[in-house]
This record gives sequence, C-alpha cells and structure tokens, in this order.
Amino acid sequence: MICSPAKYISCSLNGISAWAFNVLPSVLPFMFFTKILSSISLMPKLTHPFSSLSTKLFKTPPISIYTFIMAILSGYPVGSKMVADLYLQGRITKEDAFKMTSFCSTSGPMFIVGAVGVGMFHSTRIGYILFLSHVFGAVLNGMLFRNFKSSQTSNVDKTYYSAPNTSENKESRNFNLAEIVTNSTLSILSVGCIITIFFIVIECFSPLFSLFPKEIAFFLEGVVEITKGSLSLSTLTNTNLAVSLCSFVISFGGISTLLQSLTMLDNVKMPIKLFVIQKLLHAIFSTIITVLLLLI
Repeated sequence: MICSPAKYISCSLNGISAWAFNVLPSVLPFMFFTKILSSISLMPKLTHPFSSLSTKLFKTPPISIYTFIMAILSGYPVGSKMVADLYLQGRITKEDAFKMTSFCSTSGPMFIVGAVGVGMFHSTRIGYILFLSHVFGAVLNGMLFRNFKSSQTSNVDKTYYSAPNTSENKESRNFNLAEIVTNSTLSILSVGCIITIFFIVIECFSPLFSLFPKEIAFFLEGVVEITKGSLSLSTLTNTNLAVSLCSFVISFGGISTLLQSLTMLDNVKMPIKLFVIQKLLHAIFSTIITVLLLLI
C-alpha cells in the first residue's frame, strides 16, 4: 500500500462503488423496515401461523420463521441484524440466537438470481439453481443445529420476556424512529467499510493467488470477498464447476460477509468458531444440492 498508493486508492474506490451501487440500495431499506417490524406488535401476528413449523424444524421460537423469510428476501447481513435485535429485545434467548444464525444468515434473490445468475452467468436458470440450493441448504443447516446447546447460556438467558400483559408496552418503548434511523445508518456504513477493506485485501493477496490454477485462485477470491469471487468464477469455461464453486462461495459468504454478520451479532457474543462452522456446513449443503440440480 505504501509502495503503490495509487493502485490501492483505486481499490478503495472500487469497494466503495460496489457498496454504494449494489449493497446500499438493496440492503438499507430492508434494515430499516425490518427494524420497524421487529419493534411493533405486528410481529407475533405475522409469525403465529408458522409457530408449529419453526418448533418442529428448528426448535426455535415462532418469530424465527419470520426472521428466516426476511433474511432470504433481503440477504446479508440483515438476518444476523434481526437475530441480534430480537435477542436485545428479549424475544429470544442466547441459545435461540445461536441456533437461528445457522439458517438466518443468508444471501437474497436480488444478489443470487439478479447479480450472479443474470448479471454474471447470463442465465436465469443458473440463478434459480443457486438460490434454491442456498435456501434448502439453510433449512438443512438449521435442522442440523436444532438440538444445539450453548455453554454460554445462563439461567437468565433461558427466560423469555414476552408475557401478554407487558409485551405490547415493551414494544412501544422500543419503537423510536430516530434510533431506528441511526441504527440502520451505522449498520450499513460498517458493511461498506468492511467491503472496501476486503477489496484492498484481495489486491494485496493477488500475487499469492496467481500462483494457483485460476479455478482455485477465483475460489480463494470468493472465500475472501463474495462479489469479486463470484464475478471471477463466472468467467470459467467449465460452467458446472463454476456454478458449484459459486454456490459454496455464496453460502459461505466470504470472510468479508462473515465479519459483517459478526459485527451485527456483537451484542449476542456469537462465538466466531461456531459461526464459521455454521457457514461452512451451509456452504457444503448448498454445493451438494447444486451439483444434484445440475445433474438433473
């Protein structure tokens, strides 16, 4: 960075541009409105019809299904942000939060189908294969962690604060528009900072990546930063291999996205090792499903 400042300034601008024109317009509105919905009494009504489904599949509270749906629709790192908000509001326990991160930390259709499928692979079919694999991979991952027990959980954490007589008052106190705006803005800025830094990190490691075959080099780029890695993988001539590797990269999220999510989960004290294992397993499930769908 000291020897070639112009190159890394250009990398910074590319990272800021990627954040401003791709992440900011799609993620910020979801962060804002999901924060509002998680602060008002509408949430229990929306999640009630799915209460038995969330309990049977994931052994988590009814509200986890709503979080899962919003995470799937909006993409990284909104799901992690919602999990953290629900924990801070006393709607879920720390153990519930740890379970929910296994299936609520997901990418969304705007990125997978739109940006990757249509924009990079020039194929809607590939976009839907990647999206379906990603969703079902998350479901399988959530089922795998349904019996998870955390050593961090205390007796206080095992208590739910959702008594019918006090819940509505608590929600009213939590609804603060100025706080929601500030919270959403700071969250999206932190995402932009991490994306920009990792664009620079990839440039720093590019001499090392160039030592590997391009398939591995592009995959390693994706392990670091999901957007750049997916773009590079889409240029491979072996489409099935490219799509399979891209499926892993999207579900793992890359180190950049992992840090974004862990930033959102800071108040939950999410163990980094556990979160990385969850993302690796999600990536493996998604890749297997992608390979099967491509064979079909």
